[in-house]
Amino acid sequence: MDQSNIVTLSAGGYDYAGWKSVRISAGLERQARDFELGITWSWPGGGDVPVRIKPGEAVEVRIGRELILTGYVSAAPVQYDGRAVNLSISGKSRTGDLVDCAAINTPGQWRAQSVQSIVAALAGEYGITVIDDSGLAQAIDDHTIEPGETAFESIDRLLTLSRLFSTDDGRGRLIIASPGSAGRAADRLVLGENILTGDAQMDFSNVFSKYVSKGQRSGTDTSFGVAATEVEASVTDDRIGRKRVKVIQQSGQLTPAIARARVVWERANAISKALAATYKYQGWRQSNGELWRHNMIVRVVDPIVGFDRDMLITEISYELGEQGTFATLSVAPPDGFLPEPNDAYEKRKLRKGKKTDNFEYLIPADYKPS
Repeated sequence: MDQSNIVTLSAGGYDYAGWKSVRISAGLERQARDFELGITWSWPGGGDVPVRIKPGEAVEVRIGRELILTGYVSAAPVQYDGRAVNLSISGKSRTGDLVDCAAINTPGQWRAQSVQSIVAALAGEYGITVIDDSGLAQAIDDHTIEPGETAFESIDRLLTLSRLFSTDDGRGRLIIASPGSAGRAADRLVLGENILTGDAQMDFSNVFSKYVSKGQRSGTDTSFGVAATEVEASVTDDRIGRKRVKVIQQSGQLTPAIARARVVWERANAISKALAATYKYQGWRQSNGELWRHNMIVRVVDPIVGFDRDMLITEISYELGEQGTFATLSVAPPDGFLPEPNDAYEKRKLRKGKKTDNFEYLIPADYKPS
């Protein structure tokens, strides 16, 4: 294997390589990347067990020299018979503790603080550093931990209200993400050139003709009663030919501005998810030697589905097995992931004199960030 693609797991002062199977996955909508590495050796006569890594041990995973994951071993199952031993090592990013563990801040309430500072407080209880990649300094009137929720559930509830999302990076830090901040891919994904297989569900079952956001906020000395405390906003989508209404009941302190932004985002996100696709690519790197990474913008040309458009890599899995080395990339239009949406509904129009893809009547093909 190319030295730049050698997968190394570092633990307890030792570096382990020579894995027979590899899966390392990361995604824009998942809080913790994970990995599973496997090795097989002959037995008896194979000498000492070559890998001795304990569950719970701190590890770093690299592809070549690039740090891909910093976290902990979750499990180390062993399967064996009289001829061979199969060992697997699996684990998650440090941010996986936020998914598994309770929100334990005391006191568990914040008033008139920024989203970033509240997320930092929740994650800080487990030693997780927070990096704000969104560029938005939003403030929330009130956020209170709900009984029994995990740290990530509290963070996710807060970010959903603000149309933000979080992921992690190779150092195990929580990233309040900005779509496309990993840059534009050097290569295109083109069916018949570098796409091995494709899978596009084209599932529009979660696309609606009207989106309604409802919630409440605390009254004040100057704003009180039902009219002040019950908040509602709605938008329509005439791209849908029949009446279909989605009502979003939001928790937390909802304002009219947040409610309005939420339904606009829901409309864009629904179309984006409906146009999602998954592609298998031979290898892990682009032609310039850079790894494919989630949160990159990539041009996708797929005449089977009808795509010729900029897409966001929402999830990636680096895999090694009997079929060799390949990457599985999930992509979707980026508009639905923006915290402040480039409202595709308002901007959609066909390009005059140019060949369009099959879905420009729904959403622009060329991505132009704010």
